[in-house]
Amino acid sequence: MIIGYTTGVYDLFHIGHLNLLKNAKGMCDKLIVGVTVDELVAYKGKQAMIPFEDRIELVRSCKYVDAAVPQYDMDKLAACKKLGAQFLFVGDDWYGTEKWKKYEEDFAKEGIKIVYFPYTKGVSSTKITEALNAVREHNLEDVK
Repeated sequence: MIIGYTTGVYDLFHIGHLNLLKNAKGMCDKLIVGVTVDELVAYKGKQAMIPFEDRIELVRSCKYVDAAVPQYDMDKLAACKKLGAQFLFVGDDWYGTEKWKKYEEDFAKEGIKIVYFPYTKGVSSTKITEALNAVREHNLEDVK
C-alpha cells in the first residue's frame, strides 16, 4: 500500500486545497493529512480564522482524505516516518528553495519522495482573509 502525506493549516478551505488533496490522492492508496493546530499557527505568527477542531473536521470530510491528524510541529520528516508515508505532497511554491532542496536530500535518505503540485494561481487563504478584512473595514466605515 502506498501512503502519502501532506500538511497545512487549511484555514478558509478553498479550491487550491481541494486540488492539492485530489492530486495527492491520485498518487497513493492512502492519503493522510496533517492539519496544523492553533498553537502552531500562532507560533508561525498567524491566527486561523477557523478553529482547529472545525478545520480538521472539514479536511477529514473531504472524499480524497483517508485520515486527518493534528500537526503539532514543523517536522514533516518525522511525521512521514511515523505514518509510514512514501510520499510528501506540497505546493510548488516551495520548489527549488534552499530549504526544500535540503529537505529533498533528507527525505530521500529515508526513501520518501517529495512531490510538488502546481500552486493554484490567484487563490490563497491569505488573499481570502485580506479580502474579507477589506470588506469588514468598508462595512464598518459605512456604519459610522
